[in-house]
Order: sequence, then structure tokens, then C-alpha cells
Amino acid sequence: MTIIRSLLLFTLAALAEIGGAWLIWQGVREHRGLLFIGAGVAALGAYGFVATFQPDPHFGRVLAAYGDIYVAGSLAWGILVDRFRPDRYDLIGAAICLAGVAVIMYAPRGV
Repeated sequence: MTIIRSLLLFTLAALAEIGGAWLIWQGVREHRGLLFIGAGVAALGAYGFVATFQPDPHFGRVLAAYGDIYVAGSLAWGILVDRFRPDRYDLIGAAICLAGVAVIMYAPRGV
């Protein structure tokens, strides 16, 4: 159950951070206005709190693993929202990142 909770928190963090950055991008680069920018800032602020709910108590470990989630999540966001078509190297890189999450966060460790 702890792994499922952790993965759900990583997913929530990715949605908040990637979504927030996308909203700001839309507000500034696509001239969609202050509402988009404000919503993006709020989402990025929410992201800052999500990691604190991870079951692992080590900040560095959680953020290192999240960085890999962020890479894969950004590609997924691009596919779903921006109709981005990743090439095989994007997909291989994302798979390597997700393997890194498994090693960093969920490898068995001694007490």
C-alpha cells in the first residue's frame, strides 16, 4: 500500500508542477493572459506541498526520484495535451528514468 500511495503522490506532484508550468507557458508565450499565469503559479505552489506527504522521510531521495517522474510525466503531458509525438529515444529515456524511480524509491534497504 505504501508504494501505491507514493506513486499516487508522485502523479499528483507531476500534474501540479507540469500543469502549472504549462499554464504559465500558455499565459506568457501564447498570450492567454493573467488568469492562466495565476492558475499556473497556484498549481506550482501546490506542487511544493505534495512531496511532503511522501512516506519516505528523506528529502533528497524523494526529489531525486520525482525528477525522473517529472521527465516521463512531461513527455506524457506533451502527448496528451500538446499532441507531441515522442521518438524512440524519448521513450527509451523515459523508461530509464522510471527504472531509476524504482531503484531510488522502492529498492529493499536494510534497517
